[in-house]
Amino acid sequence: MALLPAGWPVLVGIDETIERRKGRKIQAKGVYRDAVRSTEKQVVKCLGLKWVSMMLLVPLPWSFRPWALPFLTLLAPSRAANEKANKPHRTTVDWAWRMARLVSRWLDRPWILIGDGAYACVRFAQRCQRQGVTLIARLRVDAALYDFPAPVPAGRRGRRPKKGKRQPSLKARASQAGAAGWTLTEVRWYGGERKQLWLLTGVSLWYSSGLAPVPIRWVLVVDPQGQARTEAFFSTDVNLAAETIVAWFVLRWNVEVTFEESRRPLGVETQRQWSDLAIARTTPVLLGLFSLACLMAHRLLATGSLPLQSTAWYAKSEATFSDVLAWVRRACWACRYFDASHCEAESALLPRDQWNALLDQLASAA
Repeated sequence: MALLPAGWPVLVGIDETIERRKGRKIQAKGVYRDAVRSTEKQVVKCLGLKWVSMMLLVPLPWSFRPWALPFLTLLAPSRAANEKANKPHRTTVDWAWRMARLVSRWLDRPWILIGDGAYACVRFAQRCQRQGVTLIARLRVDAALYDFPAPVPAGRRGRRPKKGKRQPSLKARASQAGAAGWTLTEVRWYGGERKQLWLLTGVSLWYSSGLAPVPIRWVLVVDPQGQARTEAFFSTDVNLAAETIVAWFVLRWNVEVTFEESRRPLGVETQRQWSDLAIARTTPVLLGLFSLACLMAHRLLATGSLPLQSTAWYAKSEATFSDVLAWVRRACWACRYFDASHCEAESALLPRDQWNALLDQLASAA
């Protein structure tokens, strides 16, 4: 939280990732859709563990985009694993609600939770509103949206209506892009690109059978060039501007970047343990190490600049996590092994045990 600049909102991204693991002794595993290998035409499933992670979106000085720093990661066992263990099954939304309540107790202030379409749930939106949390997520284009109920005449008996007339679907409205009510707005899109998009917004009641309707502000996004698919987003804070909702939701993509960059440098999905306790703690610690390395690098900026590792065929304009990790590792080595070396001497002598330990660390890092 100390890294957030003044005026920057508390944006927390939430998403789940699949740690591909096999083995009959791994109890919590299940069969899930592999988002990395799946396409729009073909769905690939894999055997593994589902992790639900919350990450704080923080602007860092070595990157033009905010980074998603993990701080809370939970294991979501599969339904088959819960049934085998005689435990009640909790869905991803159930785990997200428990995590949101915990974060609200930690912060004791309003904050924004950003998720994908998996978290577009009326019950979850109601709970977030009661907790003082603003939920922003992707909305289905066929979501049931209604008008607010008309005022009830005085003295009229009977139940008061909870919703008014049903509104046209967002899919039907998208076919009329550019008509009255639409605005052509430049927003910051994925990859930092500034993109011209048609935006249509409104405040409606989102209803699901058996639940009380919840007021939301929805935003319908249509690309005038037809390159990007039609998207719909919503916010439980009806006072947010449409451009703000779109810009904040686009920042959620940094959560996916963190998942990808934590696999190779930090070794996620390379663990070989099979006990329940070891599984439950190793992946959250590895994801937490991503945030810890970024915090260390931010402290090191006071003494120097972050060097970029590049090759002849790949020139980087900004730092990646591999650069951050190498810089932090180099600082740890220098503090541990070279703090007693002479600066003016052409050569420095190291004890044999320290020299062997240094070689071992270099070999393992390579």
